[in-house]
Amino acid sequence: MKKIIFLVTVSLVFFVSATKAQLERGNLLVGADIANFQLSLNSGGNYNISLDPKVAFFIKNNVAVGPYIRLNLSGAKDAGTDIGYGVGLLGRYYVNDTTINLLKHGRFFAEGNVGIEGYNPSVGDNTNGLGLGFGPGFAYFVTPNIGLETLLKYNGIIGFGSSATSSALTLSFGFQIYLGSQKAKAVITNP
Repeated sequence: MKKIIFLVTVSLVFFVSATKAQLERGNLLVGADIANFQLSLNSGGNYNISLDPKVAFFIKNNVAVGPYIRLNLSGAKDAGTDIGYGVGLLGRYYVNDTTINLLKHGRFFAEGNVGIEGYNPSVGDNTNGLGLGFGPGFAYFVTPNIGLETLLKYNGIIGFGSSATSSALTLSFGFQIYLGSQKAKAVITNP
């Protein structure tokens, strides 16, 4: 019985320390957020698919920066397609305070982004220009290297088109892989 308790304790300590280690300087985050994924089965045949792949490098503990891409397609049968796009730089800060973390294997974070974005609907006003976004999120580590995330984010575009601005509030769910510095170096040097 003592051996079982010892093994469980060692496993839990390893899991908790490995989760914290994934947010250290030199590590890499790779993944994507998915929002508004919908395929209608009705006669109207509408669809909406959003995908935001991202890569971020931890420049110091709990702080990651890197590029992102935003892709969005939506429409309906016998109607045009709405297109959203974006490319830019994102930043993340993971909260290190354990008193506000709900689960031992999870972390709250704040994400912000700036880039070139656009929203071009088939009908209505379009906007293309500077994209800005920010919002809170929560990452739950299923394993030490895999995180399931949810992110509530304000996204705005300031620029030109038939409308000078557009904005949206998005709730997205994501899947991220956290690679240690050795694995990250191997991925970068040997693609």
